[in-house]
Amino acid sequence: MIESLVEQIESRFAELSRAMTDPEVINDRQRYADVGREYARLEGPAKLAEQWRRAADDAAGAQELLDEGEDPEVRDMLAAARRRLEELDEEIRLAMVERDPADDKDVIVEVQGGAGGEEAGLWAGDVYRMLTKYAERLGFKVQPLEIGDGKYTFAINGDGAYSVFKYEGGTHRVQRVPETESQGRIHTSTATVAVMPEAEEVEVEIAESDLKIDVYRSTGPGGQSVNTTDSAVRITHIPTGLVAACQNERSQLQNKAVAMRILKARLAELERQKREDEMDTIRGERKAVDFGSQIRSYVLAPYQMVKDHRTDAEVGDPQRVLDGDIDVFIEAELRRRAAEGNEG
Repeated sequence: MIESLVEQIESRFAELSRAMTDPEVINDRQRYADVGREYARLEGPAKLAEQWRRAADDAAGAQELLDEGEDPEVRDMLAAARRRLEELDEEIRLAMVERDPADDKDVIVEVQGGAGGEEAGLWAGDVYRMLTKYAERLGFKVQPLEIGDGKYTFAINGDGAYSVFKYEGGTHRVQRVPETESQGRIHTSTATVAVMPEAEEVEVEIAESDLKIDVYRSTGPGGQSVNTTDSAVRITHIPTGLVAACQNERSQLQNKAVAMRILKARLAELERQKREDEMDTIRGERKAVDFGSQIRSYVLAPYQMVKDHRTDAEVGDPQRVLDGDIDVFIEAELRRRAAEGNEG
């Protein structure tokens, strides 16, 4: 019930407002910081709750006038107030979707060709371009970290990057006639996307004895000097078997730093996934969407359509989507999760 949610927001925001001026809280640096962060997160929903109250009062007042006698102008006022209430209902539910502590972080994204041979590698490149175009359109900074052999690892830097891109993780499936197909046959291939919040130093501690570091001659792009020395670096985390490599930078030191950055993000994500799996076991739940699941299909032949399998959102113009226009899918997934959260 939306009114109950509005009451919860109003009550908690009032508590936080009082706490922000409480000398006992102010003198406790950690507690004051925690209260401040929650206050900032709830400030937007609190404003929406205030607007909802005004719209509800307007609707109630108009209904009272109509009960006294028919008036077309008052009826229009009531209809407008009810429309506004419906709009605010959805806005409040979206604003109150449970916030992930990692939402504000930069992300490291990995796109890799899956089933489909050479075409899968080409498709991975298309997915990479789609995501980077979307990131740039939103004003984020894109930094390629390791590009080549059908695999694309890159960073997206900017406030709230993880909150935007985290739901793009999973399998992206395409059905099309590849440019390399001379007979005009339709092929199906996949690319997998992993989205990891960038790890902070305090999150991941790695003992040097747990690392195996190999250096080798770079073979990818980067200029002639890249290929003349053993500048590429591959780091293996022995306890987990996770591997991170980089050969795009010009020096061995730079490549090692990038590879460590990727490895730390993978290790942090591994621990994060373990915690989520443990909580799912405790709650008796099984996740419907995970890294290996198919989240979206892109059909370019024999007809044109992109469909998200989590929300059933569809777009009839695949090229627009591949050019980075994926707002409709991200917003639909946020609405789905908001509805699930309010049902729970």
